[in-house]
Amino acid sequence: MLKNRKCRLFSILLCALIMSVSSASKAVTLKVCYDQWPPMTIFPTESAPERGFIIEMLEHIYSEKGYTLEYYEVPLARGLDMVAEGLCDMLPEFLYSKHSDKGFVYADEPTFAYNSAFVVRQGDAWRYDGISSLKNRRVATGSGWDYSSMSESYQNYIDNPKNARLVEVIAGNDDVIGRIFHMIKTNRVDLYADNELVLQYVLNQLDLQDSLQIVRPGLEKKLVEMPIYSMQIPVDERQRLIGIWNQGRLAMKGEKEQAFIKKYRVLFEND
Repeated sequence: MLKNRKCRLFSILLCALIMSVSSASKAVTLKVCYDQWPPMTIFPTESAPERGFIIEMLEHIYSEKGYTLEYYEVPLARGLDMVAEGLCDMLPEFLYSKHSDKGFVYADEPTFAYNSAFVVRQGDAWRYDGISSLKNRRVATGSGWDYSSMSESYQNYIDNPKNARLVEVIAGNDDVIGRIFHMIKTNRVDLYADNELVLQYVLNQLDLQDSLQIVRPGLEKKLVEMPIYSMQIPVDERQRLIGIWNQGRLAMKGEKEQAFIKKYRVLFEND
């Protein structure tokens, strides 16, 4: 009898150990690099711990599959390098390009295809109607920013030295968009184009609704952003990670994705 009890006890302990090891093996860490692009991706602070709705969506998708996310808050260029080097497994949003060869692969499902819009002063009747509508308007942009996937003609206009006196390029990594908004308010520039959710978020944060307005149409094409995954990850695991994202993102269409977005007081305008 005592021997049987000892055997049963040993069996129970062995099962518990196996379950513990199995559970631990499922708690896989996903290393995520991301840059500051509110309200999609945000560097948290003690007073504002939110990481942005794309990060929250990402965490929801992978945590359901047993992953723990570890975040690296870095500038975009550094994040791309870290993904290529295998220091990070993935980066949640990067501009889609068919010709990318930077040591990563794209998922199949985009995070979003974003509409663009413009910010101008309140009461300004100007609307974008192609490059000809920019005549005599002072355009603001950030240093090195690329609009070509949304409009090659707009990017060519910004890059053309002949337009230099009407194109204000704002340098820096922090608060560039906020500075541009204040420049529009104080009549130093006339307009600025960006992802419409970015414009809504910054306008709300700065409380400049009485001074500035968001106007459409924006640029000709949508801005398609995709998660990217390091080629340093073994192929089978990388395909598994991509598959989890693809399925999770599709399952989140509609009300689920809107719940994440509304938390940040922005919304998609109807096309």
